[in-house]
Amino acid sequence: MSGADRLKGEAVDALYGLGWAAVKHVPEKAARRVFRRIADRTWAEHGKGVRQLEKNLARVLGVPPEDPRVRRLSRQAMRSYLRYWLESFRLPVMGKERIVSGMRITGDERIDKALGEGRGVVLALPHMGNYDHAGAWLVLRGQPLTTVAERLKPESLFERFVAYRESLGFEILPLTGSDVSVFGVLARRLREGRVVCLVADRDLSDTGIEVDFFGGTARLPGGPAALAVQTKAALFPVTLWYEGEHWGARVHEEIPDPGEGDRKARIRAMTQSLADAFAEGIAAHPADWHMLQKVWVEDLS
Repeated sequence: MSGADRLKGEAVDALYGLGWAAVKHVPEKAARRVFRRIADRTWAEHGKGVRQLEKNLARVLGVPPEDPRVRRLSRQAMRSYLRYWLESFRLPVMGKERIVSGMRITGDERIDKALGEGRGVVLALPHMGNYDHAGAWLVLRGQPLTTVAERLKPESLFERFVAYRESLGFEILPLTGSDVSVFGVLARRLREGRVVCLVADRDLSDTGIEVDFFGGTARLPGGPAALAVQTKAALFPVTLWYEGEHWGARVHEEIPDPGEGDRKARIRAMTQSLADAFAEGIAAHPADWHMLQKVWVEDLS
């Protein structure tokens, strides 16, 4: 890393550290106003991330990116995205009662049933709503979870994210840069009858599975389905959104192992079912899908 890159990384880390330290102590209403202004300014600047967000939302709506509806929706999405960051900074001081009582969830009995049968549970989520809050809610219900974190630069920033999520009760495995087999640890947790949560609407490995997603070919990670096939765990898609001051969530029906065909074919079929469930949830709450990166193969190429 060059000296300039190192300084830039240190500056980013310092800004995040300031955010985590300061936002906790600012009155919530004031903090929300600040973060909304940041969202609106970022949206107005129309940079690379916002333009990609609009391309993604245009696919969800089935209209060209230049359609005025896309521009309006992207503003809502940026406000939702900055709300996620605000709440992430404040979650450690939010209070257990609010975290639990603020959740509006359906289908969570499916998780309880699978765990009660001694099965592990894979919860696969898109980048929607506030998945950190959903994880904290799960832990506070007495269901510890294991998840995977993308390694960020600089390393100090990655360590901040890991420490933050561990403070919420998560077990964090780094996606890269470790001698530990991530798949192996996740499989072991599932065989122990525990919960694994994976954000799974964007492939980070370039070896993902191609699926039909809103009428186009996208690439999703095959890990959630592979873990379910390997360990016989229950695979549940989960979609998240905001309901006013509260948090909405839906645990979709289990995606079963087809049981026919070779392992790759079964994983491919289950990943397509996962994409279908994500699409259903995103279509219902498009403003709460915070996808500022490329997902579809056409964009990747």
